[in-house]
Amino acid sequence: MEHSIASRLGHALEPVVRPLGYDWRMAVGIVSAFATREIFVSTLGITYSVADTGDRVKSLTSAMQADRRPDGSPVWTVATGASLLVWFVLAMQCLSTLVVVKQETGDWRWPVVQVLFMNGLAYVLAYGCYNVLRVLSG
Repeated sequence: MEHSIASRLGHALEPVVRPLGYDWRMAVGIVSAFATREIFVSTLGITYSVADTGDRVKSLTSAMQADRRPDGSPVWTVATGASLLVWFVLAMQCLSTLVVVKQETGDWRWPVVQVLFMNGLAYVLAYGCYNVLRVLSG
């Protein structure tokens, strides 16, 4: 997985999403979730190389709990989870939404405005959420 195109994309995006508490795996998940939100969890399963066993949820949970940053701190914290929730509540929904808006307005200008505004708002509020919770927790 480390040498795949998705991994390279995630590592390229990591400096942009690191202030939100995310790592390269979450960056890949966010990009893939633009197709449809439900893909985020399965993308995490792929990036964590969770085997296709009967108990994949438990395997993914264990992999996420064991994941550590280079300094030894956990990747997944309450602040990271809350930041992700804020991101997914506010960020632009998905590609099909953009296509519908383009069809309804007859122009690509409004879908572009939506993407920039909603993702910008999501970034700012997820950043604030992560940093406030990080300070409060420790």
